Amino acid sequence: MRIGRVGAVGKEKPVVFLSPDSAVYVDSLVDDWSRDTLEAGGLESVRTANLDSLPAVDLATSRIGASVARPTKIICIGLNYRKHAEETGAAIPTEPVVFMKAPDCVVGPYDDIEIPPGSTATDYEVELGIVIGKRLRYASSHEEAQAAILGYTVCQDVSERHWQIERGGQWDKGKAFPTFNPCGPWIETDPSFNPQNKAMTCSVDGQVRQNSDTGDMIFPVLEIVRYVSNCMELFPGDIINTGTPAGVAMGMKPPQYLTVGQSVETTIEGLGTIRSTCVDPIMH
Repeated sequence: MRIGRVGAVGKEKPVVFLSPDSAVYVDSLVDDWSRDTLEAGGLESVRTANLDSLPAVDLATSRIGASVARPTKIICIGLNYRKHAEETGAAIPTEPVVFMKAPDCVVGPYDDIEIPPGSTATDYEVELGIVIGKRLRYASSHEEAQAAILGYTVCQDVSERHWQIERGGQWDKGKAFPTFNPCGPWIETDPSFNPQNKAMTCSVDGQVRQNSDTGDMIFPVLEIVRYVSNCMELFPGDIINTGTPAGVAMGMKPPQYLTVGQSVETTIEGLGTIRSTCVDPIMH
């Protein structure tokens, strides 16, 4: 089952996608796809319900929101693809490299990406997102990790390299700008979905920049979840971005960073495509 959220910002309603082009509202069965409802068994309630009579979503005229509401945290794994580590000149990690993004930088799959004020080094990163479905701490096996996974989604881990690398060396600073984590269009919750053999691409203005597959991961999905649960507790709705393959703007010679007006399209096999336009920042 593919679950997601549709509606204006702050007014999203939970839906089930029956196909990439059709969905039904399930807000009569569950308030939202959030930590509270997932902990309370919301997915199981919807999975066993008869969806035939539920109102259809007009996807042609509706905004699709982020796949999960108000995640507690966004955890990221750095340098987790061999060829990406090589293109950046970094050593292959012997343990997962873990950093965080601010949860409120998560936006919908077709929402704009704001280029920060004065930025000339905003980068794109296609990433497989793991969405947690059950609380997990100190997992000792991959079986425990598997049981805690709700499903998978497409994430665009936008990064500002100047702040990430040159402004004091803390990756978090280049990762948490507003709109820096488009996510969606749905969460694939089918337990038969194998995340470790999926093609993934990222294009800028129609030019393919990243073209790889999740088989190039250094640390696979279940090891990531097991490992992360041993340094922080995981909660339903938490998202883990699992790293990006080679082809980022930073690795090009010369670098080809994102600019206002460009379109970024991010695809993972079986999980759909998300698309954002780069715009000037909204100032408050």
